[in-house]
Amino acid sequence: MFDSLSDKLQTAFDGLKRQGRLTEKDVERAAREIRLALLEADVNYKVVKQFVDKVKERALGVEVLESLTPAQQFVKIVNEELTALMGSATTKLTFSPRLPTVIMMVGLQGSGKTTACGKLASFLLAQGKSPGLVAGDVYRPAAVDQLKTLGQQLGVPVYDEGITADPVDIAKHGVEWAREKGRDVLIVDTAGRLHIDEKLMGELVRIRGTVKPHNILLVLDAMTGQDAVNVALQFQKQVQFDGVVLTKMDGDARGGAALSVRAVTGKPIKFISSGEKLDNFEYFYPDRIASRILGMGDVLSLIEKAERNIDEKKARELEQRLRKSTFTFDDFLEQIQQVRKMGSLSSLLGMIPGIPSAKLKGLQVDDKAFDKIQAVISSMTAEERRHPELINGSRRRRIATGSGSDIQGVNQLLTQFKQVQKMMKQLGSGRVPKNPFQMFGNPS
Repeated sequence: MFDSLSDKLQTAFDGLKRQGRLTEKDVERAAREIRLALLEADVNYKVVKQFVDKVKERALGVEVLESLTPAQQFVKIVNEELTALMGSATTKLTFSPRLPTVIMMVGLQGSGKTTACGKLASFLLAQGKSPGLVAGDVYRPAAVDQLKTLGQQLGVPVYDEGITADPVDIAKHGVEWAREKGRDVLIVDTAGRLHIDEKLMGELVRIRGTVKPHNILLVLDAMTGQDAVNVALQFQKQVQFDGVVLTKMDGDARGGAALSVRAVTGKPIKFISSGEKLDNFEYFYPDRIASRILGMGDVLSLIEKAERNIDEKKARELEQRLRKSTFTFDDFLEQIQQVRKMGSLSSLLGMIPGIPSAKLKGLQVDDKAFDKIQAVISSMTAEERRHPELINGSRRRRIATGSGSDIQGVNQLLTQFKQVQKMMKQLGSGRVPKNPFQMFGNPS
C-alpha cells in the first residue's frame, strides 16, 4: 500500500545523503518533497501541513544541522513524527471483568465489516478467548449467511434471529445468549449503508444505548483514502467509536487513510487487515508501519509471524536431522509449507530491512511456484524423497508426467535441492559459508 509514498520519501532522503552538512536550504527542499509525497498519498492537507512544520522545526534546530550524520538524523526525525502522527503507542481492546466483553462493529457497506468480524473472532481465538458472533446486519442480502459461514469455519457460534427481527433486539438478546453460553467476548455485526443517513445512525445509536459495548470499532476501507477519513468524522460525531479497523491494507492504494484518520478524529487505528485469509488480522503498530514506510523493514512483525506459524516441535526435529547431516525432500517440503503459512513471499520480503520497495516492485515473486514444487515432490515415491540420488532418467519422466510438469522442471528442482541440501549440511555442522549466495550462483 505504501510503496509509492516510500519510494518518494527515499528519493527525498537520497538527496540529503549526498550532503556532508545540511543547510537550511537542504532541509527546505527535502521538506517540500515530503509534503508533495504525502499529498500524493492522499493524506489530509491539514495533517500534511502540521506534519511538515514539525519536521522542519526539529530539523532546522541543532538536532540536525550540528549533527555529525545529519541525513540519518533527519530520517530519524521523520520516522518519529510519522509514528506520532499514527498514534505512537499501540491501542488494544478493552476487556470487561464481567462477561461478556461486547465489541460493536460499525461501518459502511463494502468496507469489509462482516469479514472483519470473522477475522477479529479468529484473532481472539488465537489469544485464548472464546468469542461469539451476533448477526445484526439484517438489511444486506446474505450478510447473516456470510457471518454463519465464517463462524462454521472458525468453530465460533453465531447468534441470529433471521432478517425480519429488529437489530436492536437481536443485539440485546445476543448479549443474554453469550452470557448463558459462557462466551467471554461477543462481536456484534451491525448494518451498513452505501452512504451515511439518519436511519443508519439512529439504529447504531440505539444498539449502543441498549447493549453498552465496551469497544466500538469503525471498519474503514483503506483503499478509499480521504473518503475513509470523511466517513470516520461523521461516525465519530454520532456513534462515538473507540478505534478503527483498516481493511484491505494489502491493496494498491496510497495509504492516506492510515496516515490521516487518527490526526483528524483523535481515535486510534486498533487493527489492520492485510489479506484474504482469516488470520490476516493484527494489532496496528504505528512504529512498525512508520519503519516500513521509510524502508527500514519490520523485523518484529516478521518474528511474530514465524512464532505463530512455525511448529516448534518440527523445528527441533529438523535441527536434530541437520546435526546428523540428513536433509530430505520431505524436510524441504515441510519447510516450504511452514513458510507459506506466514503469508505471501512479497509481503514477507517487505518486512526485511534494507530491501527498497522499488526493488520489490520489480521483483516477480511467484507464490504459485510453490504449488509446482509441491506437485513434483508429491509425485516422488517415499524412497525417492529420502534418496534423490536414485532418481534416474526414467524416474524423472515418470515424476514429470505425474506432476503435470516437464523433465526440465524436475531437473531444475533436483539441482536446487542439492544446493539447499549442501547449505543445510554446512549449517548443521556449524560451517556457515562467508557468502551464502554462493550456494545459488552469483546474484545479478
